Amino acid sequence: MHDIAYIFAGFFVGLIVGLTGVGGGSLMTPILIFFFGVKPYLAIGTDLLFAAFTKMGGTFNMAYSRQIEWRVVLHLSAGSIPAALTTLWILKTVGPADAEVQHLMTSTLGAALLLTAAATLYKALRGKATPARIAAGQEALAATPRHWSLPLLFGAVIGTLVSLTSVGAGAIGVTVLMLLYPMLPLPRIVAADIAYAVPLTLVAGMGHASIGSVDWPMLAKLLAGSLPGIWLGSHFMTRTPERVIRGFLSLLLAYAGTKLILI
Repeated sequence: MHDIAYIFAGFFVGLIVGLTGVGGGSLMTPILIFFFGVKPYLAIGTDLLFAAFTKMGGTFNMAYSRQIEWRVVLHLSAGSIPAALTTLWILKTVGPADAEVQHLMTSTLGAALLLTAAATLYKALRGKATPARIAAGQEALAATPRHWSLPLLFGAVIGTLVSLTSVGAGAIGVTVLMLLYPMLPLPRIVAADIAYAVPLTLVAGMGHASIGSVDWPMLAKLLAGSLPGIWLGSHFMTRTPERVIRGFLSLLLAYAGTKLILI
């Protein structure tokens, strides 16, 4: 029975990721902890690889349709991947199953979910402020950040957060991209967010796997549902009432974040 539930949960989260760019860690990690009773360090490690392979499927689809701004992906990755490696080294030194480390993980996860809820709500209210398309001759300018150092700084923060909690590359990443690249159309922001999350979550996930924080059989079942889910979601990304979905998600994430902080 759990096998079918894992597949269904993977499909649901993959669908939301494809539709909105949100949902990898911010939805799957709380689902694993609250509904399946998975220990926080295992939920976080497994979810990182789940997010990597799920978003890899979405990235192939979006790269084929030429929606991804690869310069933006490179800018954020330059800050996030070194920060993720540093965080993983600290976790390996201390030990992920340590009681204090698990408490830190759940508290930080709860705070990250509250930030994600706020970012998701902001995105729901302000999402239409981005242009529908890039004006002719403005492609290079649209992919240029407000300042060269900002993607490195925000990337480092997100890399640390993702490695510690598996949350941050979705709604927080989308909100950061909206602030740093205000001329980028919304579909390209979502596409860049999904694409840059692939190397980040893959590095962080393999790091967690090296310290025994991944449940491989559970991961396989989640991916069996998520890969068709993100494929379907990415196809309907431009035809969905985005504000309704993101408004609902912000409430759900705020509830999960509050519950984790109170554990």
